[in-house]
Amino acid sequence: MSSSESWLQSCKIYLEKRVAILFFFGFSAGLPILLVFSTLSFWLREAGVSRASIGFFSWIALAYAFKWIWSPFVDRLSIPALTRLLGRRRAWLLLSQISITLALIGMATSDPQQNLTLFAVFALIVAYSSATQDIVIDAFRIESAPEKFQAAMAAAYMTGYRLAMITAGAGSLAIAAWVSDSEAYQLSAWSMSYFVMAACMGVGIITTFICHEPVYHDQQTEVKKQIQSKLEHQHLPQAIARFLAWLDIAVIAPFADFFNRYGRHALLILLLIGTYRISDIVMGIMANPFYVDMGYTKGEVAAISKVFGVAMTLLGAGLGGILLTRYSTYSILFLGALLVVITNLIFAVLAFVGKDLVLLTVIISMDNISAGIATTAFITYISKLTNIEFSATQYALFSSMMLLFPKFIAGFSGVYVDSFGYVNFFVGSALIGLPVLGLIVLLKKIIEE
Repeated sequence: MSSSESWLQSCKIYLEKRVAILFFFGFSAGLPILLVFSTLSFWLREAGVSRASIGFFSWIALAYAFKWIWSPFVDRLSIPALTRLLGRRRAWLLLSQISITLALIGMATSDPQQNLTLFAVFALIVAYSSATQDIVIDAFRIESAPEKFQAAMAAAYMTGYRLAMITAGAGSLAIAAWVSDSEAYQLSAWSMSYFVMAACMGVGIITTFICHEPVYHDQQTEVKKQIQSKLEHQHLPQAIARFLAWLDIAVIAPFADFFNRYGRHALLILLLIGTYRISDIVMGIMANPFYVDMGYTKGEVAAISKVFGVAMTLLGAGLGGILLTRYSTYSILFLGALLVVITNLIFAVLAFVGKDLVLLTVIISMDNISAGIATTAFITYISKLTNIEFSATQYALFSSMMLLFPKFIAGFSGVYVDSFGYVNFFVGSALIGLPVLGLIVLLKKIIEE
């Protein structure tokens, strides 16, 4: 088989129905996160909220970092009536998607200048509901197809995810700019933007209704484990024995399974998971306030993002999926992390040079292609680490760890910028990504030897 035929064969996997479904779920998952992250930062900054407050406001997104706490309940518990109608996974999907939609409407009808607390409550509901949706979609993806499809499904998911982020980023800015009759802050413009974003959640809701419930792992195995656990607690009252049996299966077993499988390398793997996206996340919270402070308008940022952001998102996620079928996961993880570091350094150049639309175009393009490759590789990596018997809980743990430390550090980004300026901030956000490259090299040598 020639090289061109080999690449063509690698691309055909994207025509699979199971892969296409993940594109739409990716869109549903990617839409809410920017609406409580960088797009929200733009809104708050334009409304006159301080950079320090915006940085601390970003801690709302820590909901994504703590989703492992309630993931066992999402993984194992049924929702009355909905589960009978749709199945366990689709029932939780629908509940979370409706909650996101209603909370976005709540944000659209609130005013951060008048009642920042109420505004934060609605944003918090969006974040927690979105994190719950992520738990279910990740489990759905892992359970819906064998490993040979997982890289393509991750790439399709990532493409939808990044397009949704552009919709929630450039799209929401474009809507707000279009509705405004001046560049001055107007609450009505942002309200209309968030109403439209709430309507866009219909993509995920429709997909939930038309997709099929995945086939779960071997139910006999789970029943045997439950019986064994009950026997171990049979000396206790029946209600307590049942609860402890559930706790063993839903909470303890997923964590014990991971350490049993990876032994002494488990902590290194967890360290990589916990730091892989630190450069990207720490920088991300200050990107839109940076655009505002540099004098870029909503329309300029949105226009460049719509053209170059969409193209580079498709290229980055698609290329990431294809590269993962041809090279090792650790190699593509390294490539993605390196591109993120380079992108942050370009941000520092722009901060030094000043307002420049050409350089802004380069940055937005690089940001999307590097994030597409890095995130596709990372999703594939932690999917391979996940045991299908504990898909929702283990994946939620891994993806939560990815966010916990970076999101905490990102909360201080506004204070850092106020003290040292944007150039030092972007250089620093790039430098903290260098140890990640060394860790990838070390794990590649250990695991693949």
